[in-house]
Amino acid sequence: MKTAADPVVRFSHVSKVFKLEDGDFQAIQDVSLDIADGEFVAIVGASGCGKSTLLRLLIGLDRAFSGNISIDGRPVEGVGSGRGIVFQEHRLFPWLNVSENIGLALGNTVLDPEAKRKRIESMVELVGLEKFSRAYPHQLSGGMAQRVAIARGLVTSPRLLLLDEPFSALDALTRQQIQDELLNIRQRYRVTTVLVTHDVEEAIYLADRVVVLQPRPGRIKDIVDIDLPRPRQRSGYDFYRLKEALLHRLTKEGEYELAERNLLKEIPLRFIAQ
Repeated sequence: MKTAADPVVRFSHVSKVFKLEDGDFQAIQDVSLDIADGEFVAIVGASGCGKSTLLRLLIGLDRAFSGNISIDGRPVEGVGSGRGIVFQEHRLFPWLNVSENIGLALGNTVLDPEAKRKRIESMVELVGLEKFSRAYPHQLSGGMAQRVAIARGLVTSPRLLLLDEPFSALDALTRQQIQDELLNIRQRYRVTTVLVTHDVEEAIYLADRVVVLQPRPGRIKDIVDIDLPRPRQRSGYDFYRLKEALLHRLTKEGEYELAERNLLKEIPLRFIAQ
């Protein structure tokens, strides 16, 4: 029987090998991770470290792996409506307007037409696009299109919201604005969220915990509790020092020098070495 203390998501000794023409490639090795109800977890790492592969396994797009992945204690077996996904590119259909693109995610639900209409309208309002509900993708800015993608990911009221570098194609100002909107949405819905990103600042700004992946093969190097108070100040001293410490962990191997260890003691975080 599941209790409130049980994790929503559990990766247990997960490994993934790709079969290539010139031999096997180990993409992920022995990853174990629990994600609690309502938690925001960011997964960071260099390109090719297996971040997006982990997300694909959690979505259910790939079943060829060893170990176990469960949601609410049940093994992941294919794609399900309880997982909303937002990709790096918005992937909107150009022949459908904003409301129609959002409504696509409701295609397999049991809602009647009126309930679907109200759900779509509420999502359009949530992302601030009421005046653009009948606009087509080519009439939207990049940030507006990504808002539509977020609304589509949330319209089914998913158990999990999965984000695969959803802001990387946006300019810096728009990216920060959408990040703030995402935090406001999460505060309202408390949906458990997993973000894949290569942007350390983004991970610190958004997440409750940051999982640092080490590449080739992808494996957990550190798990960092982000104890900075919200709303977080990107220009704040503690934020900056934490960012520098995390960047070090991503770009260097081996043990910290004494000064770097002291730096970590000065800021409110906890590294859990793997």
